[in-house]
Amino acid sequence: MKASKWISLVLLLSFYVTALVFYQQMPARMASHWDSSGAVNGYTSRFLGLFLLPFIATTLTALFLAIPVIDPLKANIAKFRLYFDWFIVLFLLFFEYLYILTILWNKNVVFDFTQALMPAMGILFIYIGIMIRNAKRNYMIGIRTPWTLANDEVWNRTHSLGGKLFIAAGVLSSLGAIWPKYAIIFIMLPILTVTFVTLIYSYIIYKQVTRSG
Repeated sequence: MKASKWISLVLLLSFYVTALVFYQQMPARMASHWDSSGAVNGYTSRFLGLFLLPFIATTLTALFLAIPVIDPLKANIAKFRLYFDWFIVLFLLFFEYLYILTILWNKNVVFDFTQALMPAMGILFIYIGIMIRNAKRNYMIGIRTPWTLANDEVWNRTHSLGGKLFIAAGVLSSLGAIWPKYAIIFIMLPILTVTFVTLIYSYIIYKQVTRSG
């Protein structure tokens, strides 16, 4: 088994071990959701507070691992599989970090939840940018527009630009740690910009490629 898969397995197991260790220490009603300003706006039971996030992480990991098997263009995924496998690890580390923040908050450790979360989101976006710059055409991973899926050149050029934009979005998202009051802007504005720009760009490149072809 690859090192990345072993690490993913250890991270998944650590969720459940942590849940069992801290179960009796958590309040009956746990804070489970925070708004953009870092204030709690949702509570849940102790069981769901400790086991829902591990269950979601486990389910999503299983789906991620299925993608290289079920995608019709699985041979293309194999060309950047190393990046994808380490994305799964980073995704689980992000969830683990979120999980730890949740437990600390419910143990009455005082901190700004949004401010603490933003750098981790920035790192995740940056790595997504690195991964999609190396992604080859497939149906499940990357910037999937009708035009990128139809042509390898359109895919490659769109993902070259999209990767750079995602990296920039990650850097901007990290700034939310400095100005947590505006964290939602530092997340949503870059992501919406990346989505809009890559959508339009892929269409323009497709027209250029098909016209010249």
